[in-house]
Amino acid sequence: MNTTNIRVYGIIINDENQVLLSDELRFGNAFTKFPGGGLEWGEGTKDCLKRELFEELELTCEIGDLFYVNDFAQVSAFRKNDQLFSFYFFVEKIDTAAICISNHVPPLTEEGEKFRWVDLKDLNSASVTFPIDKIVAQKLSEL
Repeated sequence: MNTTNIRVYGIIINDENQVLLSDELRFGNAFTKFPGGGLEWGEGTKDCLKRELFEELELTCEIGDLFYVNDFAQVSAFRKNDQLFSFYFFVEKIDTAAICISNHVPPLTEEGEKFRWVDLKDLNSASVTFPIDKIVAQKLSEL
């Protein structure tokens, strides 16, 4: 059965002009993406992102402006019958100093998720794994 899968991601930039990335290993697949995840039934996109960031980072925040949403069909890397639509919002009023950063080198080799800061000047499409994230990374690097 073909389904639509809505994803919502946060663009978190600290005072040092660095963006937060999430390195993950899930189902034997290592990847790098922006923090966030899937919309649940009954949620709006901003509520989804607040929940995801609380689950992943244990932090509260405010969701700012929409930065990007894909306007093309993208098949999920994990479920070939899912078509993805991904929303990317700037995240505001978040305590970036409280984010638990790991001194790891990607890719991860054990199941889970770890976070790291990447200088915006060094961010590019090769910094992330998935096709829509690559577009967002490139657009962010051009700001």
